Amino acid sequence: MEKKLLNAIVIVFSVLILFSMLPLRGEAAVYDTVVRLHVIANSDSEEDQARKLRVRDAVLALTDPLLADCSTQEEAQQRLLENMDAIQRAAEDKLAAEGRNDPVSVTLTKEEYPERSYDEVCFPSGEYLSLRVCIGDAVGQNWWCCLFPPLCLSASTVSAADAESSFISVGLTPSQYKIITETDTPIYKIRFKFLEMLESRGR
Repeated sequence: MEKKLLNAIVIVFSVLILFSMLPLRGEAAVYDTVVRLHVIANSDSEEDQARKLRVRDAVLALTDPLLADCSTQEEAQQRLLENMDAIQRAAEDKLAAEGRNDPVSVTLTKEEYPERSYDEVCFPSGEYLSLRVCIGDAVGQNWWCCLFPPLCLSASTVSAADAESSFISVGLTPSQYKIITETDTPIYKIRFKFLEMLESRGR
């Protein structure tokens, strides 16, 4: 009898631990909160790879102030859609200034991303709204970052506190934010993987 009671206690305790590791309702909002930036170079040549980063900077110089007062992904999406031509021109003008006439394609679409880390933040793999900038043949290595909220900056200019404040201001709860920042902590590492599984099953 004592053994059965002990087994029951162990089972209940194990279930409680398991549930504490599962993503909370709404934590899949990570995918519906951010906008990613994806810049694809013309080729893998050293020149094209360096040019890709300069095009990135030109795009960010335009989009950073455009998205500065947006508080939701929907607002950011609408602002980007209203300025797609301007974003394309900014990229093309940067290339033209260097004597290049590579065509540039700019789209805002859902795109599959691998797991990716930016300073203090690690996003699970999955499908995200993405501003995709393709340069020329677009067969070179690409560059990713988080366009909204803005994390396309170096670690020296974006602190952990600033990143947390940015994400919470656009809709993530503190528990949701921990999912993408404390992935080395066992409980959050497990929840992080469950989040990826939920996203893959939703497609």
